Amino acid sequence: MKHLPLLALTCMMGFALSACSPANENEVAEEAVTEAPAAEETAAPPVMAEAEAPTAAPAEAPAEVPAAAPAAPTINAAPVELEWKPLFNGENLDGLTQRGAATWEVKDGVLTGQSPDGQGHIYFAPELTDLEVKGMFKITALDKDANSGLYFRANPPEDNVDGYPKGYEAQICHSQDAHTGWLWKPGAPTGKADKLLTKDGEWFSMRVKAEGKTIQIWVEDDLVMTYQDEEYTKGYFALQCHNAGMIAEAKELYYRDLSAQ
Repeated sequence: MKHLPLLALTCMMGFALSACSPANENEVAEEAVTEAPAAEETAAPPVMAEAEAPTAAPAEAPAEVPAAAPAAPTINAAPVELEWKPLFNGENLDGLTQRGAATWEVKDGVLTGQSPDGQGHIYFAPELTDLEVKGMFKITALDKDANSGLYFRANPPEDNVDGYPKGYEAQICHSQDAHTGWLWKPGAPTGKADKLLTKDGEWFSMRVKAEGKTIQIWVEDDLVMTYQDEEYTKGYFALQCHNAGMIAEAKELYYRDLSAQ
């Protein structure tokens, strides 16, 4: 191989080194600028101008809590209808108490009294204050005027249990001024009945109500007597056979205790 001149060799080596060396600083900067767009794509978007910023929605006022509805008015319940109860079993004298000279028997559901030797009464068990009592009644004169009565709030006299009851009597009689429907106290007509609706030997209905001091008597569903009295406040029911020569009869006897309301 021929030897090149030293100058030529030196030049060749300088050229080679120049080709392999990196670009100058300006060239490096240009290359960096060229690659920058890739970084710009991931940068955050620019802040919007104030005019372009969306207006924030006003805060909503808290919803008003509706006022509580007024309480519904209390409706008074209808009063309970009290049950009518039988005064006796309709078959015999069990639970009944006889006083005086009258004799009593039960036949076909009818309670019958006769008194050859004078007046007498038969008492029923319930002892009440406020009360209502009803039934069907009949008195028949045989050889003397008939007279009877339905007693309530009544008690046998302490000095003579066979005497006239101490209490109120709804009169049963067609032959005197103080007739059927009058209110009697022992031996004394007290509350006047405004009409006579009954006859000898005929069945009729009668109902009595005593509540507090108010006493009312219905005959044939007609209110014939209302009276205020408070002498007798508590006692029994009783039926009277007043005298000899007559028959007193009663059936379908029912009562209710008004003090249980």
